[in-house]
Parts: sequence; C-alpha cells; structure tokens
Amino acid sequence: MDQLLLVFTGGTIGSIATGRQIDVRSSVSSELVDRYLQRAGEHAPQLTTMQPFNILSENLLPQDWIVLKESIADQQPERYSGIIITHGTDTLAYSAAALSYLFHDTRVPIVMIASNYPLADPRSRGVQNLEAAIAFICNERLPGVFVCFENKQGEALLHLGSRIRQSAPFTDEYESAYGLPFGQMKDGCFHPVEHAVNPKLEQLTPLSRSLLPQDAAFTTDVVYIQPYPGLDYSYYSFDQANRPQAILHDLYHSATAGTRSDREGRYSLPAFIHRCRQAGIPVYLCPFKEENAQLYATSSVLLEAGAIPLRGITSEAALVKLMLAYGTPSLHPIAATWVQHTTLLHEHIAASAAR
Repeated sequence: MDQLLLVFTGGTIGSIATGRQIDVRSSVSSELVDRYLQRAGEHAPQLTTMQPFNILSENLLPQDWIVLKESIADQQPERYSGIIITHGTDTLAYSAAALSYLFHDTRVPIVMIASNYPLADPRSRGVQNLEAAIAFICNERLPGVFVCFENKQGEALLHLGSRIRQSAPFTDEYESAYGLPFGQMKDGCFHPVEHAVNPKLEQLTPLSRSLLPQDAAFTTDVVYIQPYPGLDYSYYSFDQANRPQAILHDLYHSATAGTRSDREGRYSLPAFIHRCRQAGIPVYLCPFKEENAQLYATSSVLLEAGAIPLRGITSEAALVKLMLAYGTPSLHPIAATWVQHTTLLHEHIAASAAR
C-alpha cells in the first residue's frame, strides 16, 4: 500500500467560515482527510499528516519556505510514495516556485493543492483536488513539484510548480506560463499536455545530487516593481543604509517599459537603472524575450542601460529565485550569474523552456 505524507499549512482549504469571516482552524485538516477517506474507501493509501504552521497564505513570509522544507526533510521524504501540501491560494504560485528550487532534486512527487472556498462550502473543490493529487502520485510517480487545482470547468489541471502564475483576479483561476498546464487528471488517469514547451515524462528524472548549497535561505531585500503609465521612479530613493540587494522590474507583455525622457528622469526606466547601478543595485527585467527575438527600440534601450534580462521565466519564479540567490550567503558573490544561468527546477532538462 502506498504511504503519503500530507502536510497542512493553512489557507482557505484549512479554514472555516463564521458569518462573513474566513479564518484558519486546525480541526479542518482532519476534516479534509475524513472527507477524502469517505470517498476513497478501501482504495485510500495510508496517510501520515503533519502541520508545520497554520496561517492564511497572505501572511506567509519567505522564511516559512525554509521551515516547510526542513519539516518535510525531517520526515525522510524518500520513505513515502509522495508528498501533498495544502496551501492558501493567495501566495500559492510563490510557494510553488520556492519549493521547486528547494526540492529540485526530489525523488518523489510533491503536489500542492488549495481551494477557493472552505471545505464546508458546496463550491469547495478541496477534497477533489486532494483526490486528484493522490491519484497522480500513486499512478504516475513522477519526481518534481506540481500544483493540482480544479478549474471552474471541472478540469483537474496539473501545473509545474516553477510555471504556475498567480491566481487571476475576478475569476480566481490559475494558468501556467505559455498558457499551457503540464497535464490534466481525468477519471484518475493523468493526461499530459504534449507541447514543445513542456518536458516529456521520461525527462523528469531525479538528479544524483543537490545543486543548492547547505546555507540556502531567502531574503526580503528584493524590491519588485510593476510598470504602469506614469510610474514615477523618483519615489524610489535608496541610501547606503536602506537599500535593496536587487530589484526585479516587471515588463509589459512586449518586454517593454517606459523609456520616455524628461528633465528629471522621473518616468524613465533607463534613468532609474543608471541610478541603481551607481548605487550598486542590480536591476533585473522579467519576462524578457528570447535572445534571437525581435525587440522594440525601448527594450534595446533598457539593455543598453545595463539591466539584466531574465528569459523564459515567470515573474513569480524570478522573484523567488532572486530572494534565494541574494539570501544564500555562499551564493551572494555570484548571485547575478547564478540567477541568469541556473536551471534549479525539478524539470532540470536542457530542452526545457523554463529557467
């Protein structure tokens, strides 16, 4: 019989609604298991449970990823057929990216699940997501970090942890980079989405050793900026005592941002990049076009100003990767090079489009 480790961290899937307020409650974790066992009956695998912390995911901090990683490592993951982590929806994409880096060498499947509604709500798909995740682990046994989440069309989609994007406002739906999930669960069977940007199943093989140093940690000294018309960079003023280690600047879909010059350089990203470089603060751009792609003149100006482009990676994964690179003491001297050239993901294959 398969034995799975079920890790509870809180979130809506671990919450209860009282009136118009939703908040976490430890007892809901056992309710999730009970509801699943009622559906699975004698076909259920053996479940071992643990709860490293119990919070709404909007309150999650990067150091919680290390707590989660160490808690799982203490349980000797190789003893299990797979690991399932319940999580809140708000920061699921960031945690999925973090765990993809931290467990890039995993030999067992790690699947994250969530729910947009508490279990008692008829609209909740928490139990169904758990059921699909268990079927995926037991039937496929693919090493890596994944997210299993049923959309409003009733499709139980599997996303690579390094590619899932933040849940969309208004629809509360998830999508992956390139608009393609890794696959879908149907009647307990996994159906991969075959496409050039997705790794083939046979390519998901565990590494022989970890590529992360022992002192891996995350820092919050990374500033994330999103472009919008009229973004005034004069509001970002850093001095030697109060400055980030790096800046991630998101881009419009065309890999562009404002370069319009003015006397003070208030609305010019190139001027801001120049000012940051003088202060010793690297500025990363994401998501950027591939090297052989045509660029708008504004994109070229950003590169000429000294920005570091990050290609083939989501903003969520890029932000987490920067937090890891600049938060790990042994990586800090080579952080810029590490961020650009490593592929510390569970898909770790040369043919993969993800970084």
